[in-house]
Amino acid sequence: MKTNSVAMMSALGATTMTFTAPQALAQVDVWELLDQIEIEEVITETTYEVKKSLPAEIDQGLSDVQITGYAVPMIPGEMVQELLLVSDMGLCPLCGSGDHGATLQVTLADPIPGFDASRKITLRGDVQAVRDPETWQAAVMTRATAVSFD
Repeated sequence: MKTNSVAMMSALGATTMTFTAPQALAQVDVWELLDQIEIEEVITETTYEVKKSLPAEIDQGLSDVQITGYAVPMIPGEMVQELLLVSDMGLCPLCGSGDHGATLQVTLADPIPGFDASRKITLRGDVQAVRDPETWQAAVMTRATAVSFD
């Protein structure tokens, strides 16, 4: 028995389906988001609390974002696993000035050989909020990989 494909589709109640590709994620300026974080330190006779106001993007978490800055190893050595990243070496919190820009702690997925802190590094990873009410740290990057060194 021969069947007509149009008749078969009609009999099965076939409908037209359209598929759309997922939209590419817009480039996120992580430094801009970090600069929007507001911190309020609340100290009483018996308590200490750090209240953090985070941009929604950081509060919800960012996956697979890129950020470029200058990195300082948190623990010196031949292989580096954790870094502190700043947007500009002139704004480095480790350089003695209290007027510094945002700092991002980065945990690398795989250690990388020690590197020259005077060169910019571009990293890709996930940015997550730090909700601990006893620290000023508000965000960290995890599962980071080095994309490039400038």
